[in-house]
Amino acid sequence: MAKAKKSYSCNQCGAITTKWSGKCESCGEWNCISEEIIEAAVPKGLSASHKGKKIEFSSLNDAQGRTIYPRFISGIAEFDRVTGGGLVPGSATLIGGDPGIGKSTLLLQAVAALSAPPDTPLRSNELKDGTRCVYVSGEESTDQVRMRAARLGLDQAPVDLAAATNVRDILASVEDPANPVKLLIIDSIQTMYIDNIDSAPGTVTQVRTSAQEIIRHAKARDMAVIFVGHVTKDGQIAGPRILEHMVDTVLYFEGDRSHQFRILRAVKNRFGPTDEIGVFEMAGEGLREVENPSEIFLSQRASNAAGSAVLAALEGSRPMLVEVQALVAPTSFAAPRRSVLGWDPNRLAMIVAVLETRTGLQISGCDIFLNIAGGIRINEPAADLAVAAALISALQNNPLPPETVFFGEVGLAGEVRRIAQPDLRLKEAAKLGFREAFIPANKNKKPPHKAKAGEIRISEIDHIQKLADLFSSARPAVRAV
Repeated sequence: MAKAKKSYSCNQCGAITTKWSGKCESCGEWNCISEEIIEAAVPKGLSASHKGKKIEFSSLNDAQGRTIYPRFISGIAEFDRVTGGGLVPGSATLIGGDPGIGKSTLLLQAVAALSAPPDTPLRSNELKDGTRCVYVSGEESTDQVRMRAARLGLDQAPVDLAAATNVRDILASVEDPANPVKLLIIDSIQTMYIDNIDSAPGTVTQVRTSAQEIIRHAKARDMAVIFVGHVTKDGQIAGPRILEHMVDTVLYFEGDRSHQFRILRAVKNRFGPTDEIGVFEMAGEGLREVENPSEIFLSQRASNAAGSAVLAALEGSRPMLVEVQALVAPTSFAAPRRSVLGWDPNRLAMIVAVLETRTGLQISGCDIFLNIAGGIRINEPAADLAVAAALISALQNNPLPPETVFFGEVGLAGEVRRIAQPDLRLKEAAKLGFREAFIPANKNKKPPHKAKAGEIRISEIDHIQKLADLFSSARPAVRAV
């Protein structure tokens, strides 16, 4: 018999080493390497007598004539939007987020809506009767989950609740052909374990094997499963990276706990668009949907404040208008401060360098503070032009024209590049009453963009110098002292 081998893996990044160390050389974390037992391979002498079974192949054409897989629609529009129109039977979804951000609250509301019969006010979808949903908590007791359900007004929802961590026990409990489970919630995957593996719960081997066993069981029985995952201090889902490859959909629940808004973002979806977002508002009765996030994000905007610009962003298929706030102040320190909330700090450094090099503005020697109002995070490069306009306005202490939006990517040569789907952004801006938009120049000589929701004037910008000339003021610029 071949002997079992030992290996050592990092609980944070999944890196594998041949010996134990106090610090992981891949991610730099301390006290995160644990020992794992690798199962022995089949001896070579027995390989001939241990042949695999033949698998059955099928064609791309479904014999039952089914072209669209039915989905489990919760009736929570923002949740269904992010998942691509509902949960697909047999799919595996992984949702991660900071502690206390509202992951368990969101899933409890979703599972209550999915399990409710059609004649109750908890749901408004077209699911069939007898939809059985199971919520398994590995971190809280059943009484604690009931307390949250009572606070949310969901204590009458027909949800099967359990507190367990043994994967084999969980799968044996949901195995009921007479009343099959359609949705299984695992909160969280880091607490699950399989008893025949000599590792503690939360280790790379336990997380990987537990998820693989649950996913295999779910796909064989057309049962949708949702895993809750812990995150590291960098915001990445803890555990092996292969966990994100195993599941069909990866969702991140984002938001600043000092704000009431929460963003559910899809970073991977095999059954729908990626980068789709759902906007929620945290209230005393739970998470409420935000149907028009643009209007809410701009509700407290001061129209005559210097350093404020409106960005027409696009998150997935949803256009959204947000306020970009910038503050440029003189500093007496050798290294000026750069503070960014809701945007990439590296792109801010690039925009500052381009403004100073291509337009001659003295800005790099000042303290710069940038904020995306509302606690939302913007990832697309179309925000470059709005950030540049906000910085120029803050530097010159000159407010930008009211009812004006900006979007466009800025290159290192100072050119303003085109971005995707400008018509959707213009339509959203016109719907909210904006009258002018500064967008990248149309160098292909195509017909000008049209905003079907109303009249909006288009001002094309092909270089960052033109933007600086338009909003320059006779007032002296703020310079470092």
